[in-house]
Formats: sequence, C-alpha cells, structure tokens
Amino acid sequence: MIKDFFFTVAARFLIILGFILPVHLLAQQSVKRQTILLDTGWRFHPGNAADPSRDFNYSIANIFSKSGKAENCAINPKFDDKNWKRVQLPHDWAVELPFVKSENFDILSHGFKPVGGLFPETSIGWYRKHFQVSPADSGKRFIIRFDGIFRDAKMWLNGFYLGDNESGYIGVSFDVTDYVDFHHPNTLVVRVDATQYEGWFYEGAGIYRHVWLTLTDELHIAENGVFIYSEMKDGVALVSVETTIRNDKFNQETLGISSFITDRNGKILTRTDEQSIVVKNRSSMEVKQRLKMNEPRLWQLDDPYLYRAVVVLKQNNRITDSVSARFGIRSIRFDPETGFYLNGKNIKIFGVNCHQDHAGVGVALPDYLQFYRIRLLKEMGVNAYRTSHNAPTPEALDACDSLGMLVLDEQRLLNSSPEYLDQFDRLIRRDRNHPSVFLWSIGNEEGMIQTTGFGKRIAQSLIDLQQRLDPTRTCTYAADLPNVFTGINEVIPIRSFNYRHFAVADYHKNHPEQPILGTEMGSTVTTRGIYEKDTINCYLPDQDITSPWWASTAEEWWKLCADQPWWMGGFIWTGFDYRGEPTPFGWPNINSHFGIMDMCGFPKNLYYYYQSWWTNNDVLRISPHWNWNGKVKDGQLIKVWINSNANEVELFLNGNSFGKKIMPRNSHLSWEIPYHQGKLEAVAMKNGKKLISSVETTGKPVQLILTPDKITMIADGMDANIINVTVADSMGREAPDAQNLVRFSLKGDARFIGVGNGDPSSHEADQCGEGKWQRKLFNGKCQLILQSGFKPGNVEIIAESDGLTPSRIILLNRN
Repeated sequence: MIKDFFFTVAARFLIILGFILPVHLLAQQSVKRQTILLDTGWRFHPGNAADPSRDFNYSIANIFSKSGKAENCAINPKFDDKNWKRVQLPHDWAVELPFVKSENFDILSHGFKPVGGLFPETSIGWYRKHFQVSPADSGKRFIIRFDGIFRDAKMWLNGFYLGDNESGYIGVSFDVTDYVDFHHPNTLVVRVDATQYEGWFYEGAGIYRHVWLTLTDELHIAENGVFIYSEMKDGVALVSVETTIRNDKFNQETLGISSFITDRNGKILTRTDEQSIVVKNRSSMEVKQRLKMNEPRLWQLDDPYLYRAVVVLKQNNRITDSVSARFGIRSIRFDPETGFYLNGKNIKIFGVNCHQDHAGVGVALPDYLQFYRIRLLKEMGVNAYRTSHNAPTPEALDACDSLGMLVLDEQRLLNSSPEYLDQFDRLIRRDRNHPSVFLWSIGNEEGMIQTTGFGKRIAQSLIDLQQRLDPTRTCTYAADLPNVFTGINEVIPIRSFNYRHFAVADYHKNHPEQPILGTEMGSTVTTRGIYEKDTINCYLPDQDITSPWWASTAEEWWKLCADQPWWMGGFIWTGFDYRGEPTPFGWPNINSHFGIMDMCGFPKNLYYYYQSWWTNNDVLRISPHWNWNGKVKDGQLIKVWINSNANEVELFLNGNSFGKKIMPRNSHLSWEIPYHQGKLEAVAMKNGKKLISSVETTGKPVQLILTPDKITMIADGMDANIINVTVADSMGREAPDAQNLVRFSLKGDARFIGVGNGDPSSHEADQCGEGKWQRKLFNGKCQLILQSGFKPGNVEIIAESDGLTPSRIILLNRN
C-alpha cells in the first residue's frame, strides 16, 4: 500500500481513460498492477543557475563520486524542505513570474517571462516529494513516470540518481525498484533546468504534467507495451494486439498470455486462446495475437466509439499482470488526387494548430481544461488538431479520442541523433493506440536544412523509425517552402505547406503523385472586441483584414483550398491565442494575436467565418458591437461585417433596411452604416429557413454574471471548472465593451488556480495570492479557473465589482 495517495484520483483517471475491466478481473488486477497518481504533497523552491550557494550546493557537492551520495545538497533525503512552498502538480512556475521588458528576441517570443539563460535566479526549480511504501509490496516492480517537465530535468530517489530527460515535452520513466525503501519515507527529488529553450513560443517551466507510480509483478507487460491496430475486410475487423512482455526475474519463466476485447460497458466481445510463451530472465519479448470482430462500430468524427483491449498474463493460473487500453476501429487513406479518407469517406481537413498554454494556468492545464478546449474547437467546426510543435499532453489525446478530433502528432525537432531518435521513439510508442492520431509529423520549418542533403538524410532516418514502430500510419513534414522539391520534400510521403498558399497548385501540378496538406494556413492577427489598430496598447482590428507578410487572411487561403479535392485541407494558425510571439508588436504585448479564439477560448469574429463554412450550423454573426456613443459622431459611417452561411442577408438599423445582398461562398458581406444608437439587425434566408441576429446599444453595466461550464465537480482535488464572467445592463443585455475590475472569493473546499481575460497586453497576475484574486474584464469578458477540493459539499463563488451588483453561484463537490 502507498500512503500519501488518494485512491479516488487514480480510480477516476482510469475510468476517464476507459480502463474498465469485468469485475472478476478488476479485483485481480487491482492487486497485481497499481497506477498511482503522485501529484499532491510536493515542495518547490527556486534554485540559481549562476550561484551554487543559492542552488543548494548542486554544482559544488560531489554527488556522482559514490552511488547514493547526496550530502550537503537538496538531493539528500534528510534535507529539511519544510520551508519550501507547497505545490500540487501540474505546476508551471513561469506563469507565476512577473513580466520583464527585454530586447532579446527569445524573451519576447516566450511572452516576456524571466526564464532562460539571462535569468539564472528564476530558471532553476527544485521539487521534492515524500511517500511511504508498505513492506507488503516488496517483491514488486516500481516504475515512476513523468509525463512532462520543462525542461532538462534530473531525478533522484532516496539519493540515488535515476537519470535525466532533456525533452521539455515527451515523458520519461524509470524503474526504481532497487531504490525503494520499505521502512522509511521515500524522497523523490527533481531538479528542473529551464535556462535553455526548445521553442520560440511560451514553454513554461516545471513539472507541468502528471507524475505516476506503477507497481507490477516481476512478470509484467512493459510500459507502452501494448500496440493495437486493425484492418477492415468485408465487414469484419481483424484486430492485432502486439504485446511486449518483461521478465525481471533472474530465471527464465513460462507464462500464458491471452487477449480479449470489450465494449465500453465492459462486455466481452471476442477473445483469444491462451498462448504459452517462454521469456528469458531479465529480458523482454514480443507476442502478436489477432482477434476478429463482426460489424464493429467504427471510430468516426461524429461517433468516436472506443473499445477496450485487455491483455492478461498468467503463470500457474495466477494473473501476474493485466493491462487495458482504449482503441478505435477505423481506416485512413491518403489519395494524391482526392485527399483524405476516414473509413472510406472523403473528409476535408478543417484543422487548427495549438500550443499548449491557456489563460491563468500557463502550460499546467488540469485534465478537464483539455477536454474543454477540444470541445470549443469542435463547436467551431474543427475536425483536426496539430500538436504544434511538440509531443502533446496525453490527456489532450484522450480528449480527441473521446470527442472525435483527428490529430497530427508532431516531433519537436528534425534531428536523427540518439537523443532525438529516442524522443521520437517514445512519442510513437506512447501515442500509437490513439485512434485520433491519423498522421505523424517529423518536424517543422527547419529552414537551415530543409532543402539540403542533411535534411533529406535526417528525414529518411525519422521516416524509417516511424514506419518500423507504426506501419499503420504515414508521416509529413511542415515545410515553409513554395514550389520546392529539393531536400526533405523528395522523401516525405505527404507534402505539407506552411503558408506559401500561392504555390500549392503549381507544386501539385509538378508532383501529382504526392498528397498535399496545409499544415499552417491563414494567420490573420486580431484582438477580440477591437475595431481599430492601436499601436500603443498593441491591438488589431477584430476582422479578417490583417496578416503577416508570410501568411494570408482566412478568405485568401480557404477560397483556394475549399474546392480543390487534391488539397486535403489545412490547419489554421492558430486555434487559440498563446503567450509569446506578439506579431506584429513587441512590448507591452505579451501574447499572440493569431488565435481564432483568445487565450480564454472566447471567440473572435473570425471564429464565425470558419464556422460558417466548416459546419452546417445556422450561422449569422454581426460585427462590430453597437456601443459607439462618445466614440464616434452620430451619423459617422461604420463598416459592418456579416459572417454567415445563409444564401442572402438583409441588414436593418432601427427597422430601416440597408439592402439585401447575396452571400458569396467562402466569403462575407459588409455594409457601410451611419451610426445611430439602437438595434442593428440581420435577417437571412438559408435554404428557405429564416435566420435573425441582432446587436444593440446597451446601457450602463449594472450586474455581474458568472457562467460555470458545469455545476458539479468531482471531489478528488484534481477536477476543474471554467467560470466565464460577463456584465449586463438593466435589461439583461451583455455589455461588450465593459472593462470593470472584478474581485473573486469562495467558500468551500476548492481553490482558484488561474484568471485571464484575453487581453494580449495585460500584465495583470494570472495567479494571485490568497484573498487577492481579481481580473479586469477585457471587452466585456474574463475567466476564472477553479479546481475542486477533496471534501464533498457546496462551493460558493462570489464575484464583486465597484458599482455593480455582485454575482454568486453554488457549485457541488461530489464523490
């Protein structure tokens, strides 16, 4: 038994992942394999990259001369950490830091946070956790897995060095069996070194993903050791299950292995016979088994059905290990003339690129927020997600599997050294069971080598590795090149374009045998709720009119792509705003303007352009808002945009018609309307159906409104809730230009973990001290992120602002 561990956390997480076994096996598995979440009870303290005396003597103490030697530094299990800060994972210390003005490009591109080589005092972080293991668990194997640490982390258990992980994105695991203490508290220590960057965007700092402890028998299934794939033939699915078995005993052992498949309710649908195998001592072996399923329910975008494959190991009728993994049955195909096919159906890729940070929390997103973000993208019409430019958080892929979102899964760097081949190996083995993953990416915009022999040879090495580890998929490379074939494009199976939309047709004409995808398209820069360029505050108009020189507006690229069957679609840059890359500005602008939604997930107007042409929803969006009193003269012309998929639209101001217009396909409509306060209304016809939308001049804000994403949270200390904040006038109409400061408090067992408002130049704190939580509205909106506690009961959230009626909501923590 492991103390300092909440079994409800692990149980809930296993259920989310779909690890649901029949009862008679669940009881046995719970004894043999335990997966324990180690996110609570951590202590944190900054180190110092330039001063060993403030880095707990790390570079002074001779820690590698003897195994387990750790005196005079924070690695020592007896080190006193009681004055260190208590933290719960996921944790991003960079988001807690102030903004710092700098002329350095990398500081700018990382959102002006003081992390990196120029800031030695805030770029090292130490983490320590204590936990106990019962003597009853001796004889088991103990594996610790870190899902993601930024970056260059070194780990110790009880003073023994485990290893390091240079990657800030793909996780790493260590078998720590030899170092576990069964009679005293175990001390896990991690030193994180974020002095070097990996990207040119906000990357955070710290242990920002989960940490797990797995206990297994010495005869067990290796980590990521089950690979499931299928093929369809005449209505029958042939499911292959490849399992890597590990014998950590000192003797050769004979085992039995069998597999079965269940539906999502745990009903067994098909099973194999038990197969006898012999595994040599201290070694691994692979076993392949096949199962048949008649008329399976396919994994589809609108019905993402997931089965479970369960592999069971037995010795002398005793189950030594069992692993359950979710998978989906589906087929994928790329055709150079007609595009992409899912289950034989031609699908246009309506994709977005996304970095992994969010307002308030940086890169340390709770699991629920991953699902929230994918759901927002689905509602917009997005069907594909590119993990720009790194291995994603595992829970993001779980959300894509569950909600029906294709994934382009990307390697961080185009490099074939042992380090990066190992990173790519870990990525593929970790993610290849996810049905959402339809394509691998070996890299992005390697401008120094992408047209050279170096790039070509590196690409061939990565392509070979990908095909050996996952022959069921293929790969691409995101090239910011026009009609250029030399180098990587000579060998890459799928040619992808980052921008250079004007050259796509010519490339296809010259290389008709190569399927084509747009991996970065669009890049309109906008600021939610702003309608004039503001170079002081670094804001841009919230319309599809401004893009960098290398990119295009939405309409420019989508009109070229939409009707070309050989152009399988594309990924917009980006789905959400993100910290860093404040193109086209610098200080005080601290995050990007590229998002279709802002940092909080509040839609900009461009959202409705894509929703119009990427969905069959009834869309009729008027912009801008109609609150211009005191900002423009009465009668001054204001350009009004309509985004819609209706056939025709008529626009009215206070009942007076300004004419009817036909909606051009894949475009928008606009009018020049003289401003007078009142009601601006659009009336549209879509295939005989009447649509109506309006914006009105609102009155003075009087009432705060809190809108939670859900009213119930799981009392496991890990669940989260997103509460969006708006303000209304006396008639209940949302005020789109309100900028009030809102203060937050709560009663009950929960905690605030972040606030944001989508303002790309706001230097307000994303995380506040106890009793000091607040955020200004930005153009009528802000967001509060809440994490549940461990005690069931009510949680009351109160929002207050000077001159406004407060808002209170009651949420429920439940078991």
